[in-house]
Amino acid sequence: MNGKHLRTQGIPALKTAIISLVLVALIIGIASCAPAPTQPAAPQPTQPAAPAPTQPAAPQPTQPPSPVPPTPATAGAKTDATLAIEHFSVIKGTTWSGAHDRAAKRIAEKYPNVKYIYREEVGPDASVPNAKEMIAEGANIVVGNAEFMGMPLKDIADQYPDTDFVSIVASDVTTKTNFIRMFPRQYQALYLEGLIAGALTKSGNIGIVSAFPTVQVQRRQNGFLLGVQDAAKLLNKDIKVYAKYVGNWYLPAEERDIATTLVNQYKVDVLTQQTDSSSPLDVATEQKIWFVGKDMDIVGEYGWSNTDTVAVSFDTRWEVEYEELVKDYLAGKQPPTLLFWGMDKSMTLADGTVEPTVDIMNDGKVGIDAISPKARPLIPDAIVELVKQRREQMIAGTWDPFTEHEFVSNGTGVALDNLPIPAKGTVVKKAGETPTDEWLLSKFNFDLNGLNVLE
Repeated sequence: MNGKHLRTQGIPALKTAIISLVLVALIIGIASCAPAPTQPAAPQPTQPAAPAPTQPAAPQPTQPPSPVPPTPATAGAKTDATLAIEHFSVIKGTTWSGAHDRAAKRIAEKYPNVKYIYREEVGPDASVPNAKEMIAEGANIVVGNAEFMGMPLKDIADQYPDTDFVSIVASDVTTKTNFIRMFPRQYQALYLEGLIAGALTKSGNIGIVSAFPTVQVQRRQNGFLLGVQDAAKLLNKDIKVYAKYVGNWYLPAEERDIATTLVNQYKVDVLTQQTDSSSPLDVATEQKIWFVGKDMDIVGEYGWSNTDTVAVSFDTRWEVEYEELVKDYLAGKQPPTLLFWGMDKSMTLADGTVEPTVDIMNDGKVGIDAISPKARPLIPDAIVELVKQRREQMIAGTWDPFTEHEFVSNGTGVALDNLPIPAKGTVVKKAGETPTDEWLLSKFNFDLNGLNVLE
């Protein structure tokens, strides 16, 4: 082949090569400018249901998260408390202040972080000075154990907002946030005592040595009276209940005189009291008649007389309500401003004993076992069974004498401001209706029909 032929043949080949190179370059250029190939929406690596992209815990824009308000149970929780009681009387030899003193000691025994301090024979004028003195000693809960000397504590409640003040109710139910009122439903145990007293009397005459007319006294006497009347109805007996007033809670000489009068003049063979000394019991022991105690297990607690004279007592466990106040204070909770607890509320003591707020009790025994061994054979089985049944129902909270019975006024009692004594025969409450706590504590100012009030 000569050179010309070679050159001629190579030109088309060269052109072809150049064109191929240009096409390749164009394809590469286009590919480099094209968007990334659309892989079919590749899912993010499957971390299980990944939450929104985890930017490092970004705080909420500019404002910090709102704090959760503390619950009342933890808002002001305390590590310890001091329970201070002002006793209106002496403690030794009394069933009222004695029961309060025992209650506070039981609280301190169960709760090592609770201290108990007290003053005795505190009158209304000394109530506030004693309270301030005990607050200076660390008192957080200050109790006046009777209304007449507990009410002045209301006047200083605002000065000490971190202190809980407490007064027992006689008829006033005034409260404040830190001025608390309390009383137990003693009438429930008194009703059971009335059943027993009604069964025991042979003369058909039962006597009450009483303090003075007040809602507290009327309410308790009425509970006892209803029990006597139910026993009389069940046993078809004619029974009279006499009450005579001493004029105060603790007047031993006068209490003795009235007890003696009831036995000698009115032939009572079962005697009880709504006063605080042991004088009526002394008279019952001397006269060899039955005695029905109040406020405490006087045989088992004090060794007063024995079960040959004391047919039964009722025992008040103020510690059940005190425990509520102490527990609420330690937890930083607002306590109830009115406590009126009965047999359906209870407390477990340091030794494991479970005790209702009130109960019949005698020589350390409770329930129907509290009936004196000497008295028990004298009481018909129907009454014993009724005592057992009603006690169990009240502990369960399914029955109450003040709901069961109608309230018919005896025409006697105590007139209060804007609340006269209902006329004799007035039906104030129908059977089956439940009166309010406030009404029972402050407006039950009359005796029920059938009580013989002696001048």
